[in-house]
Amino acid sequence: MNNLVITDFPLLSFDKIRYADTDRQGHVNNAVFSTFIETGRVEFLYHPETNILSENASFVIAKLELQLLNEMTWPGRVDIGTGILRVGNSSITVYQQLFQGKICTATAKTVIVQTKDGQSFPLSDQAKSILNRWKIKFPT
Repeated sequence: MNNLVITDFPLLSFDKIRYADTDRQGHVNNAVFSTFIETGRVEFLYHPETNILSENASFVIAKLELQLLNEMTWPGRVDIGTGILRVGNSSITVYQQLFQGKICTATAKTVIVQTKDGQSFPLSDQAKSILNRWKIKFPT
């Protein structure tokens, strides 16, 4: 799945690589990759204009698969491509790639469930419609 380029993604965001993000070898610490993935995910899940989340509901991560492919270094910027793989009744499967320059540094597949009162809660028809517009298309 990691043969995409940043422009293949329907949702784009970025983050700044901070010196504090690095480990003793000068590489971005592997835990920070998850933070970058979160940046891309949160920007569309909780954006006030998209209104995906149902009232009094929350999004929780049910599963996260993160594959580290290449190192990232400071200083710099990380570009985050995000797309939807699947829209279920109460869940969303999100696919993301991180890039430093043109190099893909990581891929992530995250299953997110909408919950209310500790139980899964169906996505609204409006949310499903918006999410389906952001489905990712992989080259054949």
